[in-house]
Amino acid sequence: MEKVAIVTGASRGIGREIAKTLAKKGIIVVANYNKSEEKAKKLKNELEKENIKIDIFKADVSKRQEVKELVKYTLEKYKKIDILVNNAGIAEYKLFTDETDEDWNRVINNNLYSAFAMSQEVIPNMIHNKNGSIINISSVNGMVGSSLEVIYSVSKAGMDGLTKALAKELGPSNIRVNSIAPGSIDTDMNAMLSKDELKELQNETPLGRIGKASDIAKCIEWLVEDSFTTGQVISINGGWIII
Repeated sequence: MEKVAIVTGASRGIGREIAKTLAKKGIIVVANYNKSEEKAKKLKNELEKENIKIDIFKADVSKRQEVKELVKYTLEKYKKIDILVNNAGIAEYKLFTDETDEDWNRVINNNLYSAFAMSQEVIPNMIHNKNGSIINISSVNGMVGSSLEVIYSVSKAGMDGLTKALAKELGPSNIRVNSIAPGSIDTDMNAMLSKDELKELQNETPLGRIGKASDIAKCIEWLVEDSFTTGQVISINGGWIII
């Protein structure tokens, strides 16, 4: 029987590459998007030209009701959820003293609360089936912190905490929970960096390059097939951070 996956924030960047990779592996993918409808439709059309099916669903996963609708749609159509990739997220670049309550709520809700709500809604089905894999896309910033990205760093550290605690709680139900903590990846989120800043990052990275979304997707591909890895934060960063 085919596996079923939900990938949040799947219309662009890392999420798009994850959705494509899983779909090409024969996994039924429900690719979630919020504002980027045209990009989601483009992804669907691109794969369908290769005779690869992918489903798309609009939901703001920072809102519980829309999370419920996404999960309900998936279960009604495909009867189960084997894989959840919590990828949706936003960045915030600002001095900590300039941050507002609105900034805090927006970043925490989009990055951390969405992972909490999505996980909470899919877990009952996974427990029922005694099988599942939840993968949270966090960040190296959650591991070491980043100047001008305090709230973002907090949200990603929270995702790693969620990962470790849930792995212990859900292990007896054969549900694995892991985090991938990317370093600098060539996506829209880093588009604001100048050429000099990107060059500096490359020079600071032992492998001498910025990562690709496919580097993250390959790790996802391995994690969904693996059966004995749980509670881990896997940092894919070219050696920029070694802990």
